[in-house]
Amino acid sequence: MQKTQTYIPALGYDFLTAYYDLAIKLTMPEKKFRRLLVDIIKPNSNEKILEFGFGTAQNLLLVKKECTDVDLQGVDIDPKVKEIAAYKIKKNNLPIPLDLYDGVTLPYGNNQFDKVYSCLVFHQLDAETKIKCLKELFRVLKPNGKLIIADWGEAANILMRLTFGLVQILDGFKTTNDNVRGLMPNFIERAGFDNVFIANSINTAIGTFSYFTARKNEIIKVDFQKNRWHSAS
Repeated sequence: MQKTQTYIPALGYDFLTAYYDLAIKLTMPEKKFRRLLVDIIKPNSNEKILEFGFGTAQNLLLVKKECTDVDLQGVDIDPKVKEIAAYKIKKNNLPIPLDLYDGVTLPYGNNQFDKVYSCLVFHQLDAETKIKCLKELFRVLKPNGKLIIADWGEAANILMRLTFGLVQILDGFKTTNDNVRGLMPNFIERAGFDNVFIANSINTAIGTFSYFTARKNEIIKVDFQKNRWHSAS
């Protein structure tokens, strides 16, 4: 059996996980940044959507309420945070499946989802893990599927760079430096995605928060020897 990869809890330390929602309310414009995320996701009833790193399920609830017929599910690595998320989903009586995974391979087949989104996850991953996770997201997305990542981006100014120090103290400088240096688009491209751009950015009390989007473009090639079409992705 494959060993589960180590991970950084939501607020850097396991005992702080129960206070995650409160911390977000106190340090970020929660309604604004979550509303922007839902607007960029644009869930539709004919789509199958995955949240990578569902956390305490705040985004899952908003996406499902935005489009009740969307086929939505979430995956995370943290069993403690799953308990919080499951409680909220049950309380709201919404059918949203939650999966745990080992931090290496997502429990889904290739080309399963129309869209995959993630919020406040990638700044907790080192460079190597960022690439591995992005490649897994690429794998489970359908051809022409859309990736949306909402996370800390390059600091818009000196003040944003200084205030981001609080995030780095909690989550570690090694994992967060790539985000604040503006390297997320590079990681996304290295994982195979195209059409990578920053859809929006907002300044918060603790740094610049950005919305990265990309596509899994399917490239079709011809195998002349076997005289058949096949996908390069």
